[in-house]
Amino acid sequence: MRRPFQVGDRIELGEVKGDVIDIRLFQTTLLEIGNWVEADQSTGRIVHVPNSAVFKRENFNYSRGFEFIWNELKILITFESDWKRAEEILLEHGAEEAEEREKVVRSKINHMTKRYMIHYGQLTPIVYVDIKDSGVALSLRYLTEARKRRTTQDTLCRAILDDFDKEEKLNFAYPTYRIVMNEQPSLRP
Repeated sequence: MRRPFQVGDRIELGEVKGDVIDIRLFQTTLLEIGNWVEADQSTGRIVHVPNSAVFKRENFNYSRGFEFIWNELKILITFESDWKRAEEILLEHGAEEAEEREKVVRSKINHMTKRYMIHYGQLTPIVYVDIKDSGVALSLRYLTEARKRRTTQDTLCRAILDDFDKEEKLNFAYPTYRIVMNEQPSLRP
């Protein structure tokens, strides 16, 4: 039988995500990630999942074959901000982060395409722009190791915040509400 995961893999079985720490005849044991903890970090809980769940629920493997995932860092800036400069900053830092692992990622992709019908045209970071009610949304999409998603995002956020702080024409946006009070004309002379 094909084994969809092995000890050490990061998987998701139905609603449970974690790192496989033991596989027995009737159950698989995971060190849980996510749930109430942000960005796929360990909760410290041990979860026992019946192996029958593999046949009843979808299962995802973040480690097997290609241990990189696409992550998105989203920011919202004001309409008055220089969104093109913000895009440049995001791309600069995304490229710096990706440069270290580009050869490894390309090698893994080439290996995967021999086994699966997977073809990625672009592996370098990209920024998508969207217009929202409260400002311009920029999403930096980049590849990162599944187990390093939070630390990579933290590094990027710190660098981006430092650079945004140096720019006069870049301001973060947030939802705002305006209350307009109309005065009723007086009926008295």
